[in-house]
Amino acid sequence: MISIFSHIKMNQPDSSAPIKRDNGYFEIRLSRWKRFVNYVYEGMLGDEYVWRGQRCEDWKLVTTLDRLIQNGILSEREYYDFRNKHLDKFKFAARGRRGANPPQIDCENDWWALGQHHGLATPLLDWTQSPFVAAFFAFIETGTPQTEHRAIFALHQSSIECLSQEKCKGENTRRRAAREEYKKENKPIGLLNLINNDAEPELIFIKPLSDENQRLITQNGLFTRSMTNKSIETWVSENTSEEEGMTLIKFLIPDTEREECLRTLNRMNINPLSLFPDLLGASKYCNLFSEIKNS
Repeated sequence: MISIFSHIKMNQPDSSAPIKRDNGYFEIRLSRWKRFVNYVYEGMLGDEYVWRGQRCEDWKLVTTLDRLIQNGILSEREYYDFRNKHLDKFKFAARGRRGANPPQIDCENDWWALGQHHGLATPLLDWTQSPFVAAFFAFIETGTPQTEHRAIFALHQSSIECLSQEKCKGENTRRRAAREEYKKENKPIGLLNLINNDAEPELIFIKPLSDENQRLITQNGLFTRSMTNKSIETWVSENTSEEEGMTLIKFLIPDTEREECLRTLNRMNINPLSLFPDLLGASKYCNLFSEIKNS
């Protein structure tokens, strides 16, 4: 894994920023919006990171499908079955609702991405390759309750891919050994449930090829797909060590910086008009800047 911790420690733009660590999961509390801008430009955060913004600092990186389950207490087999049945229902319900001559969708992940765009509870989380697009989504909405800080997450893509693949290989080695042991003892392999099949990587990145989501294109977006019902914070904390560097970073920025942030982003042409290529974008743009002008 690529470790960047030494760079951040030595070249920290806001030396007073408190840092909390939980293995490869770091939380950095900043005093100003400008401090975040400095981190992006001066903190040696490379292109390996993908970004996500959230309005409330206490919201976990949990998918809508996991929130739908609520208690989150399902076995791996139960979660797998629930997920597949949920997607099959969506495929059936979507018949005749995608317009005339819709493109054929063969990839399961493209079906999940289509559902995500239209409000389906999915195992996907939206990310962007732009830290400032993520900042826009962290600060654009207002609501109740509102926490003291907004949150912007940075996830080290190649590190996650390596970790997930290594864990998958280890699990498949274990499953193959268990299958061989069952064969030697003449036990029915069906009793082993999930070990009949090879494991899937627990956390993957998805860039859908479908043209049905123009917002994903304008927002430079992609998804993570979770194969477990754990938050990404929990998964990173359980599968990394501090020595491996900043695999997941959570930046906390005061809610009071909202207006300055949105004005700065607008000067970068990051606003509802550029990120929502439809009438919704026009409406959001007018509402936002009427609000700021009169604040």
